[in-house]
Amino acid sequence: MKKIKLIVLVIISLVIGGLYGYSFNNKSDLKPLPAQEKSEGLRGVYDIDKNINEKTIDNYLGRSDVVYRDVRMLEDTATWENKGGERDLTGFVEGFEVIPYAYLTEFPQEYIDQKKSENVSGLYQGKTLFRLENGKYIANYKESMDILEYIFPKDKTIFIMCGAGGYANFTKQMLGSLGWDTSKIYNVGGYWNYEGNRRVSTKIEGSNKCDFSKVPYHNIDFDRLTEVN
Repeated sequence: MKKIKLIVLVIISLVIGGLYGYSFNNKSDLKPLPAQEKSEGLRGVYDIDKNINEKTIDNYLGRSDVVYRDVRMLEDTATWENKGGERDLTGFVEGFEVIPYAYLTEFPQEYIDQKKSENVSGLYQGKTLFRLENGKYIANYKESMDILEYIFPKDKTIFIMCGAGGYANFTKQMLGSLGWDTSKIYNVGGYWNYEGNRRVSTKIEGSNKCDFSKVPYHNIDFDRLTEVN
């Protein structure tokens, strides 16, 4: 009789444990994200979200249904210091992985012209996964789409951050043009305006250099990719 009771207790504990594990890992238990809403003014032009942004992002970190992407370069070639920004990635928000927008596709000419008018020059003009032709994104490599889908999985909500919000906006536009559901892509603003407590600094103490080994970084080795003729 004792042996039967013991077996029953073991079965009950396994069932309860399984239900707890399912509940813990089930996305349905996550609090729903607020619907996208554009900010006012210039921030709205960049499509920075009104509810999830540099001021509130700490409240939305660590979700299993979200991937977090920072689309700045480790060392940007543009003169962002002329606009109060930074060339180097001196820090990032914990949980974000870095993949430079500049390596995804080329900048629109109107954006290059706009930055020149703001005394920002030297935007990256090297190799990219895609190029722009008449407003359409054309793959430069056979692996371009596979890489993009790996870094920005379609079955997840995507939070995108950059320096001020511009690169993040362009990334969202690109993904939408290539088939992503933009209702699941949030431009959460710029690190330069971050006000939270989950900052990871890359600055080396007593130096003006940065330790990029701290950065979760998606490197694209273009030399190993197959060019599309």
